[in-house]
Amino acid sequence: MTLAPAPSEPSAAPVPLSDLVARDAREFGVYARTGSWAFALLVARSVRPGGQGADETPKVSAKEFADLAGCSADRVLRYYKAWDRAADDGMVPQFEALAPGQDVELPDAEVWLTYYTSRSSATSERGTAISEAAEAEGIRPTKALEVAENPTALRAAILADPSTAQAARRALLDRVREDPDLQAELARDVVRTDDLKKAVATESRAADRIGYVRQIAESGQFRTPAGQTVDAPVEVRQEAERHLSLLDELDENEDSGEWASDAYDTMKSMVAETVQADPELRVQEQRTRFYNSLQKATKVFEELTFDDAEEFYEDDMVARLEELQQAVASCLVALRGSRTGQQSS
Repeated sequence: MTLAPAPSEPSAAPVPLSDLVARDAREFGVYARTGSWAFALLVARSVRPGGQGADETPKVSAKEFADLAGCSADRVLRYYKAWDRAADDGMVPQFEALAPGQDVELPDAEVWLTYYTSRSSATSERGTAISEAAEAEGIRPTKALEVAENPTALRAAILADPSTAQAARRALLDRVREDPDLQAELARDVVRTDDLKKAVATESRAADRIGYVRQIAESGQFRTPAGQTVDAPVEVRQEAERHLSLLDELDENEDSGEWASDAYDTMKSMVAETVQADPELRVQEQRTRFYNSLQKATKVFEELTFDDAEEFYEDDMVARLEELQQAVASCLVALRGSRTGQQSS
């Protein structure tokens, strides 16, 4: 026996679309397209512009509008000022052209942050400087202001993230060049921190050594150990240029200390060989070294005072001076003997 199919139940009638849902959807669509411009329009068409009296327009003051909205007057004024800046640029109508309830075509949402800042600090001298710096770097002022208002968050990011620390380091270096007070503070921090002091000394030594190699490569001259300035032979200058090109190719974060030491030691060795290979230069070097030592010894001796010798006199002082006198006498004999030998030859 074949059973007849059960009769199908009638389909449910569609639920009427709620006017409230439709309104919410429309408002959501407006906000999706325009972002906070939609809120700014509410302020622009309802808040009375400066210079207009209450009897001239149905609009209300920013304080009255804020009371009705249940928010602060400062928040209302930030939207008001954003609309004012956009109106100056021709992006939106001026306040006087708007009436309560009036709709106008709004700019895209992406443009909003160009004119609006959510922080009252942006209107201060400090905030203005931060905003201008942010614009110069090509970022939104709101981002920079948020960082400036959260130094603890900035510290946490620097401590946790090497790339953030590098960005902070570069920013500090740019700032320190034009901020003498910050220079002094950083210098004090360095000398009071043993690890930093050692690191600075190491980098300073490496920089001096690189400077020595660079001077030979670029000027074609070198200073001898005795302090003479001499034209460098071609092979010495070429070797300096080779080392300098290797140093210049190092990455910013690459340690240059070992490379600088190698280049410096190589050039010092070549300079010494150059001096030894030239008899005339070798004699000049010896003469210069002798005069330098003589001048230092003379200066030290001249600084000795014996006015109050009776107060600090000791026998070993006289003994040391007698030894010095004998050394000077021997030196004079040697020099005079050398001069006699030169004349007889």
